[in-house]
Formats: sequence, structure tokens, C-alpha cells
Amino acid sequence: MTLYDELSTRGLIAQVTDEKEIKELVNNGKATFYIGFDPTADSLHVGHFMALCLMKRLQMAGNKPIALVGGGTAMIGDPSGRTDMRQMMTVDTINHNVECFKKQMAKFIDFSDDKALLVNNADWLMDLNYMDVMREIGPHFSVNRMLTAECYKQRMEKGLTFLEFNYMIMQSFDFYTLFKQYGCNIQFGGDDQWSNMLGGTELIRRKLGKNAYAMTINLLLNSEGKKMGKTQSGAVWLDPKKTSPFDFYQYWRNVSDADVIKCLRMLTFLPLSQIDEMNQWEGKQLNEAKEILAFELTKLIHGEEEATKAKTGAKALFSSGNALDMPVVELTETDFTDGEIGVLSLIVKSGLAPSNAEARRNIEQGGVTIDGEKVSDVKIMVSKDKIGVDGIVIKRGKKKFVKVLVK
Repeated sequence: MTLYDELSTRGLIAQVTDEKEIKELVNNGKATFYIGFDPTADSLHVGHFMALCLMKRLQMAGNKPIALVGGGTAMIGDPSGRTDMRQMMTVDTINHNVECFKKQMAKFIDFSDDKALLVNNADWLMDLNYMDVMREIGPHFSVNRMLTAECYKQRMEKGLTFLEFNYMIMQSFDFYTLFKQYGCNIQFGGDDQWSNMLGGTELIRRKLGKNAYAMTINLLLNSEGKKMGKTQSGAVWLDPKKTSPFDFYQYWRNVSDADVIKCLRMLTFLPLSQIDEMNQWEGKQLNEAKEILAFELTKLIHGEEEATKAKTGAKALFSSGNALDMPVVELTETDFTDGEIGVLSLIVKSGLAPSNAEARRNIEQGGVTIDGEKVSDVKIMVSKDKIGVDGIVIKRGKKKFVKVLVK
């Protein structure tokens, strides 16, 4: 099986500009490709995870990655998938986030001996002359075509600022610059970046008369069509100080039955034959598949030692010790509204608090966790799907545990 065929079988490929040429490049280790990461926080998160894994797969096959950190584009903010404008960040904040990204990327990509490059688009975007951009780049972009792009449609409803409107031009200029300076011939990115990426290939064709290519990868969505990587308390971060290895492990251990095989295919480096075998598993065997998923991904991010600790800790918490004598509470359909239950009601129904007021106080004091993850928002809703077949463990304080199931 060729690399391209494996990417396709794993469900990674969404759209391509020229499949024949892209196959030729990636299968024969001839691709010099880039993926961009805007430093909107001081850590990468699960949303970046699949892109990093893709870079690793391609590099292992002899292709050369360019990791672009968007110190320049972060000054504008990507409007893709947004209904409001991103909060403006200071230059100091952006630079700090860039340095954090660099350290984390090195865990996935081998930058030694010119095997990969790490660039910051601030190096060329920040010094651009506005009039030069208007004259040299502006004529190659059709406003009518830009306004039809998916990345702008949602923003058009509430008002698209001229600041954000420039994002596509800046990203296209990145590809143009990398093509000229490093021979970068392919851009990869999330499927929500398709319009921006086409802008880059078109700019290269118009300005240089050369061909460059683009391929998008499918976004990581759960069986309900929602982006994965979010929890009640926010994003699942790759920085262990923001999301502990244990909580990272638990996030993947608790994916729904419907999502576990897809996650194994898209995110792990396990052989497809092994994953196909797991696809036949049912019932309790799916728990083993989830443990394999959680261990493999935690190992990728935090190393085998931390992954082993997380796995051991989870088993100790949920399979022995306190868990042996853990009371079980069964919820019924009447406890849910549109498939969800408020966290305060959930705590009260589980018997861990006598009232909503007491449950609220427990959460505000930081004393409540669900499957090892601290609950910090009293307004969150817990879905019936999250509770699932296996149930969830709610802990209040150090010694009170309850396992909640759906009857």
C-alpha cells in the first residue's frame, strides 16, 4: 500500500487539487510541504494533533515538512469557522505562544540535519509595504470569488471586517513565499482552509507560472458531527501543565463507541490490519480498544512512561480500591432533556450533594471531577452519549465516588 493510499484508507484525505501529482510527490518522498499553525494560545491542542501526525507520517516516508508558525497571521486572526472576530493579541503574547509551539512540535517532527524546517511568517509579513502588496498581490485576487469562500460566509452574516478579509491574502502570500524560498510544492491543512489554500496555489500560478498543490485533511469530528478535543472545561491541550497526562488519557478512554475505531485509524500509527481486527470487536472488547487508543495517543504526546502512569492510575481509580465499593446510580430517560442533564442536577441525583446550591459550592471550590477531569463550570450539560454504556465516575472531595449509568 502506498503512503497516499494509506492516508486515504485512514480517512484523512478530504480534498485535493491534483490527485495524480500529489500521489507522485508524497509516494516518492518528493514533497516539500507545509502546514500552518497560528499561535492563538500558549499550547497546541487536540485540534492540531491530526496535522502533526500527518507531518510525522509524511516525514517518515522521506518527504520534507515545513512547520509554519503564524506569528504574522495571528496579528489578523483566521475568520474560518468563526461567527465573531477573534480577540486581538499583543505582539509579546504572540511571540511567547510561538516559542511554546516550537518546543511542542519538536516532539513530532525531526528538525535535525535539515530534515525539516521551522519558520515564522512574521519574518516576511511584518515588513511588507502596504502599497507594494496592493500593487503586486491585490490584482490577483477577485473580491467576488473571495466572498463566496466558506471561511467568510459565517462572518458575512454578522459583519466581516476588512482586517479579517485580508487573512486569505496573507496565507496565500505565505505559500508563495515558501515556494520561492524553499521549493515548497504542497500545502496541507484542515478542510476549513480549502479556500485559503486555493488562493495560494493560484497566486503561485499567476505570479510565477508554476504549479503548486493543496490537500486538506478531514476535521476530527465525533459521530454527532461536532469537533473533538473539547471538554466541559475547554480544550484538551498538549501541554501537560494545561491538561495533565492523566486527563489526556481519560479524554480518549471515554470517547464514544461509535468514534473509537475512527480515532484509531486517523490518529495512531498502529497497522491498519490491527485496527481492522478491532473493528470487529463488540461490547466490553470496545473498552479494550479505547484503552489502546488512549495509551497510544498519550504515549505520542507525553512519552511511554507517562502513558503507563496514566493507564495504571485510571485502572486504580476505576477498577480497584475506592471503585470496588463505589455506589452505582442509574438515570432514566426522564432525567434528561433533549439528551442532556445539567451538572448540578447530575450531582444531586447521584447523591453527592443534597441540593443544587451545595453542588454549586462544591464545583466552585474545585472539589468535583467527572472521569478524573475537574468540573469548573456550573452551567455545563452532560450528554447521555458521554455517560454511554460504561457510565461515568463522579468524585466529590477525596473519598466520595459514584458511578452513574443510564438505565
